[in-house]
Amino acid sequence: MKPAYYIVLLGLFFVFSQTAWGQERERRVRQRPSEQTASNVLPSLTERAKIKNEIESKAPEHVLWEREIYRFVDLTKENNAALYFPIQPVGNRMNLFTILFKLLMDGKIPAYNFLDGREVFTEEEKIDFENLLTKYQVLYSKEGERISVADIDIPSPEVTMYMIKERYFFDAATGTFQTEVMALCPLLVRYDDDFGGTTNDPLFWVKYDDIRPYISREMIMTSNYNNALTYTIDDYFRKQMYSGEIVKTTNLMGQSLAQQVGNEPEALKHAQDSIEGQLKDFNKKLWVISTEKDTTTIAAADTQNKRERSVKRNTTNEKASSDENRSNSEKSTPTRSVRRNRR
Repeated sequence: MKPAYYIVLLGLFFVFSQTAWGQERERRVRQRPSEQTASNVLPSLTERAKIKNEIESKAPEHVLWEREIYRFVDLTKENNAALYFPIQPVGNRMNLFTILFKLLMDGKIPAYNFLDGREVFTEEEKIDFENLLTKYQVLYSKEGERISVADIDIPSPEVTMYMIKERYFFDAATGTFQTEVMALCPLLVRYDDDFGGTTNDPLFWVKYDDIRPYISREMIMTSNYNNALTYTIDDYFRKQMYSGEIVKTTNLMGQSLAQQVGNEPEALKHAQDSIEGQLKDFNKKLWVISTEKDTTTIAAADTQNKRERSVKRNTTNEKASSDENRSNSEKSTPTRSVRRNRR
């Protein structure tokens, strides 16, 4: 009986251990997203950061001229790669889309629907983050109202393009021509089996003023030759270190560049170059670069030249007078004849 007793006891212990191991494994799988994202949680804003952002977000009051430009920024190009790498978080370093995704997941910023030809930042157009995840088949877990997505499940590798809305304006108060980014829209680039090609799906709009205080603290590497993290993402946008093709300008008819000039590459390139040239020409014509000397400088130079010529003329006259006096003196002096007595 004893051997059978031990066999039954061993079997029960084995079943119990397998059940406990399975429950623990299931618990770890459920908690995997929250555990992975906890190490890269973006800190909340301090009151000082909020006040600073409010000051920087104030629009200039004396704008005499402005123009709004929309660009496609391709992150596969080297000068835009700073926004794409690292694709997955490395320590505390994250790329731009991962930052935006985590801010949305934590409810720290709002995002708005991408509408055809326009963007509307109202309560009615705010996106539902869970619906967005379901639409694009992103894996997530939910505990109560909190949604968690593992770093590996964030579709950061597929976001290889952005649409950026820029604003060029002349501020009369400061006398400066400035450029600022107003909004960003990440595009999900995926291969479509049905069409046999890639599709570019605009995910959402975010206002730059909402994300500025967060990206102003995120350092990025901008060079292959200098691996130091010397710029923030905010610096990257402020200094216009990115490049992109113009796809639209704000116009009365709300048309894109392709709708205005057609889809021919040459026509699009000509229109893009024309707009870039208009922006440069406007900035250039604001300033009058004079090649002549200042009037005061000219007058001072003339006075100095006159003085030098007068001094030179007086010196010449004095010298001539002295020579003349010496000559006359020599002529008026009697010459004595010396006769020698001859013996």
